[in-house]
Amino acid sequence: MSTTTVETAPAAPSSGAHAARPARTITPISMTRLVGVELRKMFDTRAGFWLMASVGIVSVLATAAVILWAPDAAINQGTFSSAIGMPLSVVLPVIAILAVTGEYSQRTGLTTYTLVPWRGRVIGAKVVATLLVGLVSMLLALAIGAVGNVAGSALAGVDTTWDVTLAQFANILLASILGMLIGFMLGVLFRSSPGAIVGYFVYSLVLPVAFGTLAAFQGWFRDLQPWVDVNFASTRLYDTAMTAEYWQQLGVATLIWLWIPLALGVRAVLRAEVK
Repeated sequence: MSTTTVETAPAAPSSGAHAARPARTITPISMTRLVGVELRKMFDTRAGFWLMASVGIVSVLATAAVILWAPDAAINQGTFSSAIGMPLSVVLPVIAILAVTGEYSQRTGLTTYTLVPWRGRVIGAKVVATLLVGLVSMLLALAIGAVGNVAGSALAGVDTTWDVTLAQFANILLASILGMLIGFMLGVLFRSSPGAIVGYFVYSLVLPVAFGTLAAFQGWFRDLQPWVDVNFASTRLYDTAMTAEYWQQLGVATLIWLWIPLALGVRAVLRAEVK
C-alpha cells in the first residue's frame, strides 16, 4: 500500500507583514536631467548636428562677407551684427521647430511620453533647451562679429567702432528669442516638420507683406498695424529706441500671435494620442 505525502504550502504573509514592509518611493526625473536629454536629442542626429553647426558656419561666412565687400565706412559692430542676424533669424526658429516635431517625425514621442508620463514637463524641458541654444548661439554670433570687427578694422586701416550697446544687444537677443518661440509655437501647433517650417515662412515672409500693403492703402489699419503685426512690432527691437508704447504694442502682438496659439498647441499636445 503506497503512502501519499502532502506538502503544505507556506502560509501567506499576514496583513501585518504587508503593513510593516516599507513603501517604495518613486523619485521623478529632475528637470535638469530632462533639459540635458532634450539638448542631447537636438545634437545626436546628423541633421541636428549640422543644423547646430550652421549657426557658427553662417556667422563666420557673414563676417567674412562684410570684411571682403563692405566699404570702409561700414566696418563697425552694427554692420557685423546685422549681417550675422539675418541668416540666424531663419536658422534659429527652424532649430526650435525641430526640437518639437522631431518627437513625431522620428517616432520617439511614444517612448518619451512613456518614460515621462506628464507631457507638460517634457514641453517645459524643450522650451528651456531651445532658449539655452538661442542664448548660446547669439553669444557665439556676438563673439564672431566682434572678432570680425577687429580684424576688418585692422585690414581696412580704420578705427574699430563699437556702436552696439549692451541694451541694444539685449533687444536683439530678445528679438531672436521671440523668433525661436514663434518657431516653437508652430512646432507645437502642427507637430509636423514640413508643415511648421512652411508655416514659419508664411508668418515671416507673407504676413509682413500683406500687413504692409494693407497699411499702405487703408488708413484705418495704419495705426492698428503695430498692435496686430508681430513682425512689425518685433523689428523695432533691432534699430529703434523702444518707448513704453512700443513695448505695449509688442506685448499685444505677441499675445495674439505667440502666447495664445502656444497655449492652444500645448493643450493639444497634452490631449492628443501619440502614435
